Amino acid sequence: MSPLALLFLTLFNSVLGLSILFPILGPLARELGLSEVQVGLFSTGYALMQFLLSPYWGRRSERGRKPVLLLGILGFAFSFFLFGFFALLGQKGLLPQGLLFPLLLLSRLLGGAFSSATLPTAQAYVADVTGREGRTAGMALLGAAFGLAVILGPALGAGLAALLGLLAPVFFSAGIALLNALFVRLALPESRPRGSGEGGRLSPLDPRVFPLLLVGFALNTSSVALEQTVAFYFQDRLGLSGVATARAVGEALVLYGLVAVFIQGFVVRRLSWPPRTLLLLGLPLGIAGFLVLILARSFPVLTLGLALQGAGAALAGPGVTAALSLAVGEGEQGLVAGLNSSAQALGRMLGPVLGTGLYRLAPEAPYLLGAGLLLLVLLGLPTLFRRVRL
Repeated sequence: MSPLALLFLTLFNSVLGLSILFPILGPLARELGLSEVQVGLFSTGYALMQFLLSPYWGRRSERGRKPVLLLGILGFAFSFFLFGFFALLGQKGLLPQGLLFPLLLLSRLLGGAFSSATLPTAQAYVADVTGREGRTAGMALLGAAFGLAVILGPALGAGLAALLGLLAPVFFSAGIALLNALFVRLALPESRPRGSGEGGRLSPLDPRVFPLLLVGFALNTSSVALEQTVAFYFQDRLGLSGVATARAVGEALVLYGLVAVFIQGFVVRRLSWPPRTLLLLGLPLGIAGFLVLILARSFPVLTLGLALQGAGAALAGPGVTAALSLAVGEGEQGLVAGLNSSAQALGRMLGPVLGTGLYRLAPEAPYLLGAGLLLLVLLGLPTLFRRVRL
């Protein structure tokens, strides 16, 4: 099996462990007596650590990709065991409400600190094992790993929640991460030659990368505002119970993932579109998805909105990542991947607070935000194309 295929499996396993939780976090929080804003703070804290540490891990990976991947996956596993343990104590009434939220937040901060090593190292790994002409297809393969995990993860999480309770997916995620760490240790080859040394510095204000980092930030802010509120939105729009919400969101996210896998695993890789084309196609689709969600009043229309938004993200996301990789030299891949992950993490940090805060004002407000951000990026593309060759 090729190194790229092995990396696909590694990233798939990592995202599977995270996506299992998508349909259960909202209902679990309500069962524990937590507010929507507190749920948003879980993701904000997680992303804050990724924002702060992704550039460090990207730079550190220049000395070797495999050890950094392994450390990130093991830290993820430990943090999820902690989260599940604290939540279990909260369910049984063994932790006072004033202590439950801080301990759960602490576990999320720890998870963000270590998991921030995974994505930038994976992106740099792709750059190591692909030529410049195959870079966009390689980055799309990473996106396909995300999409495939989003197909299986939410459905698996919803099934585990229905059979064993809302905490079962949390412990299952931690177990998957431990198995993934074993797989990386035994099967994944190192892609960075020994003695390569740690890279230098790459400023986020470097004109080669700054405009693209802004695009990635906007894409992630809009997507995360959706992810953090979609379970609440389905529950409130359709009048569902907690377990029924987990099932409905899980089913909808299966289609979301199928669309992403098809686009990134087949369309982008087969057609080898340049980053410019991916952005010009992906942004309008994402805007259309948000508008459909705003107008939706039934499960099929809600699912259609998610599918359209997923199609847009599946095109635009790899376009940004490939463009950043191609904008710098081969000795700067870990550095630019770290900055890319940091910019995305900033979007994931602000997205939950904006999404859940706006949701309290009006359920449709987070999706108006998403459509507006993507429209601003779309209108700014002519300027971007003049500054950055795509």
